[in-house]
Amino acid sequence: MVTARVRRRRVCWQLVAIVGGSWLIGCTPHRSSSTNRSISKTMMLESSAFSPEGAIPSKYTCNGENVSPALRWNEPPGGTQRFVLIVDDPDAPGGTFIHWLLYDLPAETRELPEAIPPDPILLTGGVQGRNGFDRYGYGGPCPPRGTHRYVFKLYAIDTVLDLPPGASEADVVEAMQGHVLADAELVGKYQKKT
Repeated sequence: MVTARVRRRRVCWQLVAIVGGSWLIGCTPHRSSSTNRSISKTMMLESSAFSPEGAIPSKYTCNGENVSPALRWNEPPGGTQRFVLIVDDPDAPGGTFIHWLLYDLPAETRELPEAIPPDPILLTGGVQGRNGFDRYGYGGPCPPRGTHRYVFKLYAIDTVLDLPPGASEADVVEAMQGHVLADAELVGKYQKKT
């Protein structure tokens, strides 16, 4: 006796044969979704302040002026509506620590100047969430000990998140589920001066 599940799989595979595999949605077992719908392009993200995997100058840390570094990126894929920037420290003792959360940056944005103010809403467009220090805006590297990595992650998304200022990283990640078109990553390192 052929079960409904077997019949469904046969129909799905027949559709695959007919349309060349483009209708696989619904034919495979359900899997939990991730932040990335299906990233079609990896973008480039860089800073004039430090090189990839290089040391972040103390100016951008708690030992200095604690201002955000300048960032720039290349063209996103078509359909990009907004950008999201998340900066975190995966080496923090209590688990990943959020240093900066910026979302709904306009699609035409290609760079952020140094020292973005900690305003909830930026004059140039974009909204800031709360970082791990429970403040708006950028909070620079300030590791308790050892050298930590600071990961700057930029996402091009196909929607406006429309979250209020002060959203958490979990809120932002959940809202952009299935909407990421491309991403970029820049890693800098810092060891706190004693």
